[in-house]
Amino acid sequence: MTAIRVLLVDDDPLVRAGLSLMMGGAEDIEIVGEAADGSEVQALVDRTRPDVVLMDIRMPTVDGLTATERLRGREEAPQVVVLTTFHADEQVLRALRAGAAGFVLKDTPPAEIVAAVRRVAAGDPVLSPTVTRQLMAHAAGSALDTRRSAARSRMAALNEREREVAVAVGRGSPNAEIAAALFMSVATVKTHVSRILAKLDLNNRVQIALLAYDAGLLEEDGH
Repeated sequence: MTAIRVLLVDDDPLVRAGLSLMMGGAEDIEIVGEAADGSEVQALVDRTRPDVVLMDIRMPTVDGLTATERLRGREEAPQVVVLTTFHADEQVLRALRAGAAGFVLKDTPPAEIVAAVRRVAAGDPVLSPTVTRQLMAHAAGSALDTRRSAARSRMAALNEREREVAVAVGRGSPNAEIAAALFMSVATVKTHVSRILAKLDLNNRVQIALLAYDAGLLEEDGH
């Protein structure tokens, strides 16, 4: 078994120690490095080659949002999971738009944080449908109208089947559920998701969900 390589980024040494302790006991996870600020992340990623970065949002010099944007702009970028104390915080939403694969609350039980790292390493987002709806509701506001026309223009690049899959992803449905609802195989769903990501130049399923919301597709779908 190849261990999942994890980099911890948090300005609180006690938080880093706790995370290291709770995840270090998992046989399939290896803590390859720790950083106290976003300014240290790029060099550490170059040196340690992590699969997943657990990233605190609020840090004194370079915050987690900026560090996430920089990381996700790289080729072969590691997945980023945001660490936060809030369910629906504007900075969390911005981090997701920048390419983070999801977020976990700092008071999440240890087993769930380990499970989240495994999910992200496997290519799945760490957002429940309930949390997805919370974040999307938080995104609504005066800027939504401006985003809607741009989002609809981008979504026009998808064919009808890809659009259906994008809407299902936006609802937070896993591949197996999408496959059953749209009468296709899980492999076909994965192919459609890959094509959607490529056509829309997106990083992950979270960004598909946010774009579908911005375009108004989830409202049209009755959700």
